[in-house]
Formats: sequence, structure tokens, C-alpha cells
Amino acid sequence: MQQDKGDSLTEGYELELWDFTCISVTQNDLQELKDIWNSWNGEVKQLFYCNYGDLPYLLDVKVDKYLFRALAQFWNPAYSCFTFGGIDLVPTVEEYMALLNCSKIQADRAYSRPVNIPPFLKKLMNITGMSEQWVTARIKEKGDSKCIPWRNLRDLILAHPDSKKKVDVFALSIYGLIVFPKALGHIDKVVSDLFDRLDKGTTPVPAILAETFRSLNACRTAGKGRFIGCAQLLLAWCGDFDWVPLAGIWGPVGYAPLMVLRQYRSRQFILVTQGLAQCEFPYKDNNYKKRVREISDAWNQTRRMKGFTAGPMTTPKYEW
Repeated sequence: MQQDKGDSLTEGYELELWDFTCISVTQNDLQELKDIWNSWNGEVKQLFYCNYGDLPYLLDVKVDKYLFRALAQFWNPAYSCFTFGGIDLVPTVEEYMALLNCSKIQADRAYSRPVNIPPFLKKLMNITGMSEQWVTARIKEKGDSKCIPWRNLRDLILAHPDSKKKVDVFALSIYGLIVFPKALGHIDKVVSDLFDRLDKGTTPVPAILAETFRSLNACRTAGKGRFIGCAQLLLAWCGDFDWVPLAGIWGPVGYAPLMVLRQYRSRQFILVTQGLAQCEFPYKDNNYKKRVREISDAWNQTRRMKGFTAGPMTTPKYEW
């Protein structure tokens, strides 16, 4: 395809990545968001899950700035992918869809910037359910864009009598502070443009990937900069779960999903299997009930954050 389509790579070319990029991954303080989420009862949380999927789990993804800086050094701006030696990897729409796990998202309804966008004021009024006077008094200028401070939305969430509006404002805050964190401590106007379309089934995933790639490209090309994509989703895609426990009817056993790639003669990684053998035990030990609970928690966390995306993380080379 490179030869047929006139790709920039020539035969025998070996990629040379740039020198070290000084990338900043400064994040918003999410403690107040966590406190609000933890204070909600199961009914309100379920309402959020139904409308916005697994977004709250991003609150618990710790952003290791040193790991992120190391990862960013392997970003290849020419092809918008990570290049590790002879292996190219990039997050896919399907993987991010699984990580967000929202039933209302329709994969074929990607966001595109409309020609006639409702004013920021009107969109905030619709999302918050507040009056024009309330919204007007809280819109601020931040750089070259209009924003609303997080502290105003925080106070509204804590006091809002309408559970649906409370959930909507909380979701907008997550999108503004975590998914598209351009202005620290503020929710940017453009975030509301996308958020305003979510109730129509529009998927935010292509836009999330686009801003992730754009920010990495900008930082790598300039040799420095602040990453303004969703670091939590990107690190969740890299994954902390190299193997998962499978609970059988007589006992559990460990399973490494990446092993399956060998069946398709795919390029392989050295698997991290530390602790894999210790996962296997029968339902007879003195402490087996505690271990079963631990396995159940690990599986639920794996299902939420990894979304069964371990399999297609590399492009298999099929031979028929």
C-alpha cells in the first residue's frame, strides 16, 4: 500500500524518532468530583451509567506523569501511532468504545462541528436548567475562548434539586476536566458543543481520539508542550491488566488474553505473568472465600476499564 499510494516511506527506510520531548501532563484536581460521586446513592449513579456509561471510572485512573512522558517519546507524528521498534500500536475507536461502555452511544454517529452552533449561553441553560441571568453571570473569558469555572458547576451539582440535571452537569464536568482538559479549572465552550449532541446518540470517541492524536503530534513536533487529551483513557488503553482471573465451578485459574494472538501468528510481546500461577486454587482452602472476593473485584475492574480490548491491540498477520 505504501508503494501503490505514494506513501512517504521508501524501501529500506528506518524510522528515527525525535529527541526527548518535554511533555507536561498537568491535570485538574479531581478530588471534589470524586467526593461528589461517592456521596451519591445507587439510584443516581445508575442514572449516570445509563446516560453516560463508565465515565466515573476515569476518576480512579492515576496518571503517572513519568510513565506518560516515557510513553509519549514513542509517538510517531508522521503516522499518528506509537512505534515500538518494529511494532506500531494505536488506540482504536472500538477499544475506546469498550472503555467508555455507554449503551446510548451509536458508533455510526460521529460528531462533526455543525455550521450553525447554538450560543454557549443557550447550551449551558439547556444543560444546567438554570436561568439566563445565572448563566450569564458565570461565563468567563479564558485565553481565546469562553468557559465556565468548575467551582460554579460544583456548587450547582451540590444544590440542584433535579437528579437528571445534576447528572448532566456532573458529566459535562468530567468531559471538561478530564476528557478535554484544555483550560485548567474550567469547562471550555467547545466541550459543550460536543456534549450538547450526546443525548442524540452521537459518539464522542472519534473526537476524543482526534484531540489525543493532535495534542501528541503538537508536543512531539515542537519538542515540548502540555498534553490536553484524555491521559486517563490513554493509560487505561495501555492497561494495567496483563492477565485476568477466570472463576470456574471447582476453582479459579489465571488467563493471559494476549496469548491468543499467537494463534494468528501476530507479533508478540513478552507477557507479564507475575502472579499468574498463584491465581489457581480449589474452593477448599481456609481463605478461599476472601480470594474469591478479590478475584471478583479484579474481574469487575478489568471488565470496566479494559473492556475486553486486549485481543485486537496489534494487527494480526494472517496466513491462509
